[in-house]
Amino acid sequence: MRQQIQKTYATTPAAIERRWWVVDAQGKTLGRLAARVAPLLRGTHKPYFTPHLDTGDYVIIVNADKIRVTGKRMDQKIYYRHSGYPGGLRSMTLREMMSRFPNRALKYAIKGMLPKGPLGRRMFKKLKVYAGAEHPHQAQQPASMEL
Repeated sequence: MRQQIQKTYATTPAAIERRWWVVDAQGKTLGRLAARVAPLLRGTHKPYFTPHLDTGDYVIIVNADKIRVTGKRMDQKIYYRHSGYPGGLRSMTLREMMSRFPNRALKYAIKGMLPKGPLGRRMFKKLKVYAGAEHPHQAQQPASMEL
């Protein structure tokens, strides 16, 4: 009696189907929202997920200026950047970041949860974050996702 062999399925870039999702960030916690959005960008929710391919979907986040954080994080969480010159280290608290660049804090949180390198950068380009409730992607007919 001959044994049946199960063939392995390998996803090809042509077989990847991408969807558009809209996520409302109003009242959501920063890290928890980022932890739910990062797998959508990566594609781990799909049955044909492949680690070395970008199988993820497009995600639009609206109301990014209305996220919340717990505890004293608004004043204690600090973002650093360096200009490349001696003495060029700059810092900004989360409160300052939210007042000047309301969508940047959410972008940084999600970017940290994606793979590093060219694949992660390609996944990150599929993220669209807007401070208000309006977005210019109605033509893509995005589906609303409740997180």
